[in-house]
Amino acid sequence: MIGIGTIVNSICIILGSAIGYFARRLFNVDQQESLNKVCGVSIMFIAIAGVMSGMLKFNGSEIIVEKSMFVVLCLAFGTIVGELIGIEKWFDRLGEWLKIKSGNGKDSRFVDAFVTASLTVSIGAMGVVGSIQDGLSGDYSTLVLKSTLDFIIIAMMTSSMGIGSAFSVIPVFVIQFSITVLASLVSPFVTSLAVNYLSLIGSVIIFSIGINLVWGKKINVANMLPAIIFAVLAAYLPWSF
Repeated sequence: MIGIGTIVNSICIILGSAIGYFARRLFNVDQQESLNKVCGVSIMFIAIAGVMSGMLKFNGSEIIVEKSMFVVLCLAFGTIVGELIGIEKWFDRLGEWLKIKSGNGKDSRFVDAFVTASLTVSIGAMGVVGSIQDGLSGDYSTLVLKSTLDFIIIAMMTSSMGIGSAFSVIPVFVIQFSITVLASLVSPFVTSLAVNYLSLIGSVIIFSIGINLVWGKKINVANMLPAIIFAVLAAYLPWSF
């Protein structure tokens, strides 16, 4: 049965948010804020690891930095497109709609929690590659590993930001299940280079999420999402970065 990986991932997000929701009652406002910053720092270091693995190359004792221009160009063009389209506003509107429909109209952090958590667990190569593996061969091991990470991240986010984080299960399920169903169509286009480029730019975007968690919202992260599309398209150019 295809889609098991996405189902497991969704269940882990729900369980993580449930644990985080009840744990939230154990912390006062200052403790919740401290946990929020710890979550941001954790996400930043996870992202840094992804960025460094994509940009650093070891040649004996020498460390070579690669793909700097690639990162700059993808982020610049992607953010311009995202700002023109207004992706952040779309996310905010969806968050506001979910807040009202779920009966959380008085939760001032619902939208922020939903957007932040959704971007954190939806962006990344593991979700794309794992969904394709699930669709083509029924191998959902990659998504199970992602589920474990998402469980911890969402539990921390929910305990610090509120129940809005739980609704990140919606974009995760829609995106990953869609990729799984369409795996036979998209797999020819997902080369190893495309995955590497996606992972690199995705890690930079996730790092930006960490910045917002630690220092308050400074970056419209959702507007950076088109950079991922530019990164994947760059993998099919006749030259490499």
